[in-house]
Amino acid sequence: MCILGLAMGRVLHVCAPLFVFASSAVAAPAEKPPAKSEPGKTVQEVTVTGPSRDGLRVETDRRSYGITGDLQATTGSIGDALRNVPSVSVDVQGNISLRGDSNVTIMVDGKPSGQFRGEGRAAALQNLPADQFERVEVITTPSAEFRPDGAGIINLISKKVRKPGYSGTARATYGSEGRYTAGLSGGYNSGKLSFSGDASVRHDPQKFRFKETREGLDPSSGPARLVDRAGTRGQGHIFSGRAAVDYDLDERTRLSGELRATQMRIRNTNYEQEIGDGATGATTRLLDRTQNVAFTRTNRSANASARRKFADDGELTVSLRLDRTDFDNRNRGTQVTRLPTPDAFYEDTRLDNRQDEQELKADYVRPFASGAKLKFGLELGLQDYRADFLGLRGPDSGSAVPRPGFSNRFRYEFASPGGYVTYERPFGDLTVLAGLRLQSVDIDLKQLSTGERFGQDRLNAYPSLHLAYKLSETQQVTFAYSRRIQRSNPDDLNPFRIYIDASNLRQGNPDLKPLKTDSFETAWQLRKGSTYYLATLFYRDSRDVPTDVFTDLGGGVLLRSRANIGERRSGGLELVANGKVTPKLSYNVSGSAIWNRIDAGNLGFFGGRSDVAFSGRGNLSWQATAKDFLQASGNAYGEQLTAQGRIKAYGFLNLGYRHKFNDDLSLVVTAQDVLKSAPYVVTVDTPALRLRRRNEGNMQAVFVGLTWGFGGKAKRRDPGFDFGGPPGN
Repeated sequence: MCILGLAMGRVLHVCAPLFVFASSAVAAPAEKPPAKSEPGKTVQEVTVTGPSRDGLRVETDRRSYGITGDLQATTGSIGDALRNVPSVSVDVQGNISLRGDSNVTIMVDGKPSGQFRGEGRAAALQNLPADQFERVEVITTPSAEFRPDGAGIINLISKKVRKPGYSGTARATYGSEGRYTAGLSGGYNSGKLSFSGDASVRHDPQKFRFKETREGLDPSSGPARLVDRAGTRGQGHIFSGRAAVDYDLDERTRLSGELRATQMRIRNTNYEQEIGDGATGATTRLLDRTQNVAFTRTNRSANASARRKFADDGELTVSLRLDRTDFDNRNRGTQVTRLPTPDAFYEDTRLDNRQDEQELKADYVRPFASGAKLKFGLELGLQDYRADFLGLRGPDSGSAVPRPGFSNRFRYEFASPGGYVTYERPFGDLTVLAGLRLQSVDIDLKQLSTGERFGQDRLNAYPSLHLAYKLSETQQVTFAYSRRIQRSNPDDLNPFRIYIDASNLRQGNPDLKPLKTDSFETAWQLRKGSTYYLATLFYRDSRDVPTDVFTDLGGGVLLRSRANIGERRSGGLELVANGKVTPKLSYNVSGSAIWNRIDAGNLGFFGGRSDVAFSGRGNLSWQATAKDFLQASGNAYGEQLTAQGRIKAYGFLNLGYRHKFNDDLSLVVTAQDVLKSAPYVVTVDTPALRLRRRNEGNMQAVFVGLTWGFGGKAKRRDPGFDFGGPPGN
């Protein structure tokens, strides 16, 4: 589904996306080990706990979950698939969080991707087909080998070619309301050369309903109430392609390269009406707005790496990553005002921005006979972000001219050299992984329209510690600590007051501090065959937490800005269970209780607020016959606390069926949001403003799909982690 969230939760039409770049590039993934590697292991010698390709895999600092057995992943988006991954939440707008924290870094095969940054990543998650990916890595407390950006990391692992010779898969899906997807993937694998690629297209109708009710104190006339209703209809397409190659010069040297491209195109028509009442109850504001939206977001990336394994089993990898994201948004329409003063005008707002990113990285891994492993690396990350906003207004399209105060040009330049070292060693049943990262940051902000300039320059240290103790052959306990940071999106730092429409403005804050978090967690795991149980206690202490601040400017105009609250503390318990009720009936369930305390007293809202949010997910799978497979999955999210209000509870129920005609051809039927129980409701409750906003999209859908595999009849081996390469992946 394509649900485009906007700052303020509105349907996206003219708001600029906000980009966060987390640099942690690594070598291109390896589908096959060098000739002298042990069979069934990657060059990293990752320990895989369990033979199931779709099950849980555990390393000292991460967990990996297979998604190929999820029928929603067969016909849906990667956002649909992530809803069934423990610790991960994806709301109806595509906004993702990890144990209740939205400061998440999303990677693809261990490398950052521009399509999953800023507010635009919600649309990408809701559009990108899930069948391009095989597994999802969840790293809730990352070690120092990763860049410190974000409270946690979600790593999407692409499907790879493992069969000898040529092989591939063709897939097509058709759904209700004209939805469809089509894709082709394939590759070639020989002794020295392997190639893989895929291409896909996805189409979704755009249907949303929006209602917002505001009650506030109008500075000019006293108490006022405004009701804003909107609807959107249109079409959305996403096109994606990937090509990757590995070539072994000899048994110790590998060269790798990869190209990726994704383009999202949305064409919508928005209808909106506002009705406002004054202090006496009489209608004081009445307007209608019609807008045509043309939205295009294009991401292209190129990665190259060289990997050399030495006689002492040490391994050096040098990699270069180039990434560019272009965002073009044009919003044209008319506004007709009846009250307070009759008026009508035409508006044309245009946003063009570009984000370029480069990263050069060198990593070295040295294993020792004692079982210890030393890793260290150096990197240099560069970013260049530019945003140009132009606003035109006039009686009609032919006479629209630039309006003073509407247009602005903003530049963001970022340079970040850094390095890390980690050391892992077993001491009997105890394994210790300790690390330290030093990261320097130089940020230069330029508001070219006003001549304002701001900057930041600092060096920080980020330690991490992971402990794992083996209680028995089936049980272990772990402990983890890491320090993380989350820098603001460039647009959140732009001090210019940006016009969204006649009722909404947005303004950044160049003094916004980065979010700093210390994360702790301890876990117990019981694993026996395909059955496992996990129990995790976690705690996070965050300072300088950025949050949205809504201010009623009067006259029906609402300003959204950003500010740092004092602190946020959270902790909780997460339980995960996977097993079989009968040989043919299996389950996978998880639930969490998360305590949050927000101190926004520095902003004058509250001295401190706290609550407990509950959430759960479940998946029940039944292999009815050798060829028939049925599945039901559900998610439920409790109320969540915000600095000024709450996000209301919501949930999903999905159903699926697969029939295998033979080993190569399968039919899949899925139904999403069967109970139509997924509206997104946000409330704000302060002395000066009470607000309730409800967004509802066409989440409910039925899909019918066919998947055909061809070539490569050799038996498939378990690929291990398959995101290959050195530290950071």
